[in-house]
Amino acid sequence: MTSLRPPAGYPLMSGIILTTLITAGVHLSFGFPLFILNGLGYLGLLVLLYAPVPALERIQPIVRYVLIGYTVLTIVLYFVMGPPFMAVGLLTKAVEAVLVVLLILEASRSRRPAG
Repeated sequence: MTSLRPPAGYPLMSGIILTTLITAGVHLSFGFPLFILNGLGYLGLLVLLYAPVPALERIQPIVRYVLIGYTVLTIVLYFVMGPPFMAVGLLTKAVEAVLVVLLILEASRSRRPAG
């Protein structure tokens, strides 16, 4: 009897996908052009990061860092431009902070030699 095991990075990848989808969904739900573009940016970067397309493999480490920067920029701009005490906004920023941590963990894991 064989057991199917998920890949070693599966929990991190799942967390990144989940937190990215949550923040993209929140931004898309507001319906304003700036929020829609932000949500679409998250979705586009997520696709570039994990799409099983061989041509994308060499840029995926770069995409990870772009997604980190994009997320940090979104958090900073919320506090510069937005109402910082809106409950949905603060919860979304917490999700985005978790996303950044997960991306950093994944980046450090991918730099380690296999073995």
